Amino acid sequence: MPRFTTSDGLSLRYEDTGGDRPVLLLSNSLGTRLEMWDPQMAAFAQDFRVLRYDKRGHGESELRVGPTSFARLTCDAVELLDHLNIARADWCGLSMGGMSGMWAATHHRDRFGRVVLCNTSAGMGPPELWNQRIAVVKTKGLGPLIPTIVDRWFTRRFQEADKAAVARVVDMLNTTPPEGYAACSSAIRDMDQRWPIRSITNPVLVIAGTHDGSTPAAKGREIAAAIPGAAYVELDAAHLSNIEQEKAFTDAVMQFLRR
Repeated sequence: MPRFTTSDGLSLRYEDTGGDRPVLLLSNSLGTRLEMWDPQMAAFAQDFRVLRYDKRGHGESELRVGPTSFARLTCDAVELLDHLNIARADWCGLSMGGMSGMWAATHHRDRFGRVVLCNTSAGMGPPELWNQRIAVVKTKGLGPLIPTIVDRWFTRRFQEADKAAVARVVDMLNTTPPEGYAACSSAIRDMDQRWPIRSITNPVLVIAGTHDGSTPAAKGREIAAAIPGAAYVELDAAHLSNIEQEKAFTDAVMQFLRR
């Protein structure tokens, strides 16, 4: 897959389906690669030129040791658009990708049209929880965290029904560089977008999962209530609702983007 270099010198992997259709930028969750969006690609690519990318420190993108921020992470996405000479795109982000989407809509609103914020939160305290997680990852890797991550990300029902899908996500977690996971965790730890998102003027759809153990549905409802005119959809899923409820998720996003 192609790569581009950010303004601070990191090489990031991306995929571009090309063509002259409207652009849809996909941004994935902490600990995953751009392949997280595989279930949606066939449907999205029918109507859109789809861009997806590996965040810094994830997948095949380079990393920098030490904390990062949503200002920097979202700048990476904007610089990808600049690299491809794209003036404006719609945004669909899940979990951490949704957090970047909120930042994009408040700080780069002229670059984005419709914004889909999936299974995400505008604030993720307390800091101590993230500090503990960062310390574990730096000393022991992601391995000790993976069982609890899987239980937050997928219902028990889905874990039994589609073990292959869960295994693909576990592989993404196992191959995420610990320093990349820690750096992005610091951005989540330090984030509080609860007040700034009230200024968002983009059309917004918020998607939540009824059984989400990472960003509970109540967090999604809070985002939808804070953003003027935002729509809200709740799916019978846990955190990675695009995988657990593939069709319902895809349909909700497409119906919103086609309006």
